Amino acid sequence: MKMKAVIVEDSRLARQELKELLKEHQDIELVGEAENVDSGYELIQNSNPDLLFLDINMPEKDGFELLEMLDDVPITIFTTAFDEYAIKSFEYNALDYLLKPVNSKRFALALEKAEAKLSGNKSDAQQGNRLSVDSQIFIKDGEACWLIKIGEISHFEIVGNYTRVFFQDKRPLLYKSLNQIEEKLPLDSFFRVNRQQIINTNYIDSVVPWFNGKLKLKMHNGDEVEVSRRQSYIFKDKMSL
Repeated sequence: MKMKAVIVEDSRLARQELKELLKEHQDIELVGEAENVDSGYELIQNSNPDLLFLDINMPEKDGFELLEMLDDVPITIFTTAFDEYAIKSFEYNALDYLLKPVNSKRFALALEKAEAKLSGNKSDAQQGNRLSVDSQIFIKDGEACWLIKIGEISHFEIVGNYTRVFFQDKRPLLYKSLNQIEEKLPLDSFFRVNRQQIINTNYIDSVVPWFNGKLKLKMHNGDEVEVSRRQSYIFKDKMSL
């Protein structure tokens, strides 16, 4: 299958340059282009691309702000005339950073990296629109924001109308239901332990028998999670040989 790509770049000449380079790569399908962040956001939401060629310096909003607007971030290759943003781009987990004018050999190398990453993501993902452990998501809580891989999250927990996300030493809140989140998580790594919580089984430190046939899980960060009786039976079956 072809890799779907979009270009978000305010310069018409720069967009044309990228399109000419893409013509040499028949396994990449350009599904759209946009000249600013807001139209780029709409394009990405509607086309769900695998790959994003993203300029940094654009009027009103820059490329970093676009990434912050997205819940599900495509594989991103920054294209810019300035090298001063290189370090910051990799803080946003960009796959590559291309300086304009873009060299064709350097462009081909970036596409090879993108195809390898996408192939790895798809092999890990289950059927449907589920994410893989390597999929990146953007989380914003107040003024703080993070771009992290799904696999870095240890567990999720309902807090009223929100869901708390646990990763590293962070505890941000998402305005999404646990059911919405569960529908997109990789089945081989995440498990619904009760009505309130979903855990990443890779972050379990120990399992302890609990009351009435239940289990208690101790996570790597020291948190303890109680598994409902029904889910305890399913958990033991799922995790057994």
